[in-house]
Amino acid sequence: MIRVLVAEDQSAVRAGLVLILRSAPDIEVVGEAADGERAVRLARELRPDLVLMDVQMPRRDGVSATREVVGEGLADVLVLTTFDLDEYVFGALRAGAAGFLLKNAEAKDLLTAVRTVARGEGMIAPAVTRRLIAEFAARPVRETSADPAVLDALTRREREVLSCLGEGLSNAEIAERLEMAEGTVKTHVSRLLAKLELRSRVQAAVLAQELGI
Repeated sequence: MIRVLVAEDQSAVRAGLVLILRSAPDIEVVGEAADGERAVRLARELRPDLVLMDVQMPRRDGVSATREVVGEGLADVLVLTTFDLDEYVFGALRAGAAGFLLKNAEAKDLLTAVRTVARGEGMIAPAVTRRLIAEFAARPVRETSADPAVLDALTRREREVLSCLGEGLSNAEIAERLEMAEGTVKTHVSRLLAKLELRSRVQAAVLAQELGI
């Protein structure tokens, strides 16, 4: 059972999210928060598997709350917002969010996202992935803050996996492209995250884009 905490300040939206999540037999909503401060407090008390986090909330925004929840190892965070590409995307991903989904996503896509993040595979909504990649591609090289030297610690295979992560590929898609077992892909992802001192595979995807690999 996937235990989820829903953090959303708009009561009607929150109620709708809870209704969708509770319709799934493998998901349990263990708590609700109307602001970022309460989201962090409930994450500490309830220790959910995942926090579905809005970015614009009173008392504390979702990016700040995500940074604390992930930083303390309380839960994975799936960020939910109406904004498809702005500072919230980058802020949430750098804060350690494991996924990013738009509020206009279909119910089935929300459930898929929750399950994907819960099993350790970060995800970004396809529309966001395309625009995220386009944004990085349009940046002058001098704007990147990433140091290419960090790749020296990776094996050739780990670099290939990192490149695939930068394209937003799932473990299954990476396995097919690189002709390896899915379990082996998971091992490579875990090792490269540890070597690069990253919190999630989504952060690895951002790094891959920044480095242009």
